[in-house]
Amino acid sequence: MANPSPGNSITLRVAAPSSFTATSELAAAVGAAGAAITALDVTESHHDTLVVDVTCNTTDDDHAARVKDALNALDGVTVQHVSDRTFLMHLGGKLEVVPKVALRNRDDLSRAYTPGVARVCLAIAEDPAAARNLTVKRNTIAVLTDGSAVLGLGNIGPAAALPVMEGKAALFKQFANVDAWPVCLDTQDTEEIIMIAKAMAPVYGGINLEDIAAPRCFEIEKRLRDELDIPVFHDDQHGTAIVTLAALHNALRVVDKKLPEVRIVVSGVGAAGSAIIQLLKAQGAQHIVAAGRSGAIHSGEQYDDEHRAWIAANTNEEGFSGTLHEAMAGADVFIGVSAPHVIGEEQVAAMAENAIVFAMANPTPEIDPVIASKHAAVVATGRSDFPNQINNVLAFPGFFRGLLDAGASDITPEMLVAAADAIANRVADDELNASYIIPSVFDPHVAADVAAAVAGAAHAARAL
Repeated sequence: MANPSPGNSITLRVAAPSSFTATSELAAAVGAAGAAITALDVTESHHDTLVVDVTCNTTDDDHAARVKDALNALDGVTVQHVSDRTFLMHLGGKLEVVPKVALRNRDDLSRAYTPGVARVCLAIAEDPAAARNLTVKRNTIAVLTDGSAVLGLGNIGPAAALPVMEGKAALFKQFANVDAWPVCLDTQDTEEIIMIAKAMAPVYGGINLEDIAAPRCFEIEKRLRDELDIPVFHDDQHGTAIVTLAALHNALRVVDKKLPEVRIVVSGVGAAGSAIIQLLKAQGAQHIVAAGRSGAIHSGEQYDDEHRAWIAANTNEEGFSGTLHEAMAGADVFIGVSAPHVIGEEQVAAMAENAIVFAMANPTPEIDPVIASKHAAVVATGRSDFPNQINNVLAFPGFFRGLLDAGASDITPEMLVAAADAIANRVADDELNASYIIPSVFDPHVAADVAAAVAGAAHAARAL
């Protein structure tokens, strides 16, 4: 799949001969090279020369180089400089710390810091629970990773993971006013990660585990949930499952099918795939076949991984043991959380009538959504440049907002379902269609609705 994307946006500073047709010739050359122009600005105008900033979306670095070559090939045109707009956005990082209180004079300083702050410290020492109201703990979470499974990039380490964790923290603040901070650990040892998380927990009201490889992520989450008094949420598992359930709920409405009746094939049995399957099963899905690299998971095999063993025991009742491609024949729903290009047009064409395809591998889906749409009634991806973006940002900001507002210490299945329902319900009946099954990540009501639903579920659980 090769579509120009804002994630590969460049600005080329170009010197061209001054003429009435200069800008149109530049635009035509960029378009002929397959890029999408988003802006064209004349920055300097001289008697015989124009300097023009041409901004366009490309597919990758090689494509950007071809666009540059196409402009340089024009008579009298010279590309003076190329700026990568994504790298420019990341210069110096994407976060900063800003005080919430004024520090204008000695009076302010005496209360915010010494000597007045000592009285607050002593109050917390006497009643540790007071830290929730008297410190940043009330509204702050850690976005914690070991860099072992970053996006679709793999084990690239903690330093390379930092831009993603910064971005995650920025999304928490933008969409739900949750103060989040990236914590990238230079260890991939399970016991060390658990120890560090427990040691830093007093600062935070919750921990969002992010981009930790399976199966290690399962034990880390379970242990921390058991041993901490703050909520621990693995977004790659539960955030993905929440938004997938919401999208599938609405997609099934579009094609007039019911969850207990449809045959679902899941590609990928790592953190996301396992959580999706568990949530779908809890909501009544009866016919699920999950496939990993070696084919379908089934009860005829023995699995050392307890999560694959659970999948084998709780799905695929018919004992299908074939490949992913074979499993898709006659399936109503394909959910991909695996790898690029693992299925093709032939497999989608072999699915049931009015099929649903969720190809969510990022940044490159399991199949080109344009190809999939030739045969499937509803197609969704994790990308922002296609309809029906299944994106965790619809879930995690509001989910943590609700947890923090309710002072929750545990996460329950009821919270996950409540969040999914809140997301699905943002798409009104008269808006629902094959290209709009999930609300936009910029819908200002989504995070608030999810927060209210999660907080309500937390209060209900506390009342039992």
